[in-house]
Amino acid sequence: MRDVLRRFGILGINRRNISYTLKCNQRRHYPLVDDKIASKRLCQEAGIPVPRLLAAASHHFELRGLLPALADCDSFVLKPARGSMGKGILVVMERKGNGFLCSGGREYSRDQFLYHASGIISGLYSLAGHADAAMVEERLQVGISLANLSPAGVPDIRVIVYRGVPVMAMMRIPTRRSGGRANLHQGAIGVGVDLVTGITNHAVVQGTPIREHPDTGEELIGRKIQGLARVLEIAVASADETGLGYVGADVVIDALSGPMVLELNARPGLIIQLANSAGLRPRLEAVDGWLGWPPRDREFPVAERVSFGQELARLLRAPGTS
Repeated sequence: MRDVLRRFGILGINRRNISYTLKCNQRRHYPLVDDKIASKRLCQEAGIPVPRLLAAASHHFELRGLLPALADCDSFVLKPARGSMGKGILVVMERKGNGFLCSGGREYSRDQFLYHASGIISGLYSLAGHADAAMVEERLQVGISLANLSPAGVPDIRVIVYRGVPVMAMMRIPTRRSGGRANLHQGAIGVGVDLVTGITNHAVVQGTPIREHPDTGEELIGRKIQGLARVLEIAVASADETGLGYVGADVVIDALSGPMVLELNARPGLIIQLANSAGLRPRLEAVDGWLGWPPRDREFPVAERVSFGQELARLLRAPGTS
């Protein structure tokens, strides 16, 4: 099995950790991506579009101001600033009576909403269980071209950026099973995206290949992502700001504002290879060959690095794909 994985260029978690995250991601930069509020501020200062922060609470006594700050908002997303794997995210679809209707059809009273936010602050969903902050962002709206693909939530596009070069991308599509969240571990769909054409080429849900959305029957393969070049550009630009060499950038294409960076990840998962039916290793090694070592990653403009990533994708396509 090991020989088969090597032949297909599959990157395993041990090799990812040793050769890429530990080698290219200095620990002092991790707080910039592990804290979603910090990464949002980082992108804003660089002129990179991000969803609006509507409210935040870092201490329990600040919870009393959370709902008043949201008085004029009918729809929003509550999430932990230092959460992982989509845990603790609450997507409020609309107000209902004196409470809220959330994705998945679950209703929350105002007290239940605040109790959930309190759990976030206590570290219930954070990395290593450390104290956290509850943050509330605007809920983005899916564009018309993708609306029928994701009736249960807003899809995002995960881009792996290595040494400033986009090497692979997938669209993460929420399902009813994932509770409207675009997290693959909770049942969202991973759909491979060709970096050159923007056309989806393969899809998996919890490791199993599929062709149709399990909730709607919509065809997942052969769909074109409009504006992918801009998605790649802001993914690369945001990765540059972190100082990290191996980054997962999650970008949402909002119906009104276009592509926006949702969050950044210093330890992006490897399911993206299943979603693309392709291995990461040949692309990562090609980037090393182009840039050389020691690092001189930022000597090339963003547009040139995006073009190189697209050329790599074209050269390494599986036989018979267009």
